[in-house]
Amino acid sequence: MEIEFTADVMVETIELQSELLDRIVQIDFYQSGADNPGMGYSLLLMNDGQDLVKMDFEKLLDFFNSEKLIRPLLVVGIHGGPDRINEYGMALTPDYMGRGAKAGLYEQFVLNELMPFILGRFSQYIFNETAFGGFSLGALSALDIAWNNPGIFSKAGVFSGSLWWRSVGQTEKEYNQSAHRLMHAQVRKSGYRPGMKFFFQCGELDEAQDRNKNGVIDSIDDTVDLMRELVKKGYLEGRDFYYLQMPNGKHDVTSWAKAIPMFLKWGWG
Repeated sequence: MEIEFTADVMVETIELQSELLDRIVQIDFYQSGADNPGMGYSLLLMNDGQDLVKMDFEKLLDFFNSEKLIRPLLVVGIHGGPDRINEYGMALTPDYMGRGAKAGLYEQFVLNELMPFILGRFSQYIFNETAFGGFSLGALSALDIAWNNPGIFSKAGVFSGSLWWRSVGQTEKEYNQSAHRLMHAQVRKSGYRPGMKFFFQCGELDEAQDRNKNGVIDSIDDTVDLMRELVKKGYLEGRDFYYLQMPNGKHDVTSWAKAIPMFLKWGWG
């Protein structure tokens, strides 16, 4: 276990043995306002916690905390493992190539191993809400877990989300993006989650592919189309979800680091 302090943020790194995943999971805890645990806190889980390390997240959180720009947060960075391509995904089903086969196990790890550990380790904290975010495939995983557990999670943060996740390959003759994009179909077939809020980020240089030749890259199309599904459910842009489209944003940590401040201000400003 390693513990570091900045001016107002404590960072603690632990290794959690997961029976469900059959591996050790590295977890980083970033605590803002750590000197007042009795005050109301928000809990934010983040997939791909190794990317938070790359972007020096503790310095960003320290600045926001010292300037009193956000409410107190406990951020939990969950490092991706060697079988990330299977642990992340959607619990409902793997994609057309069989990727995400362990997503159900990962969801159970979060709910039945990680969350009890957090609540026990930080039993002195009063958590007012719990959010889940991630990057790329980790963003799809975070959104899937939050969407399917609305009694636990009230916010989801999706950075360059792998919302293309599909049950049929796009080169197949029968491919229909309305039917075969798995997250879109799941939201369409699900009920409204009262009070749930969403943050979406996508860069205009996130990728180059444009499958429908409409002049818009696929990752933006997939993100906008999912927001349209949310609108059909009764969610309103501005009130219930926020979209950050970055003109020079790429599918990388540098771009996500630039988007994280907006996410923090949106959710906890």
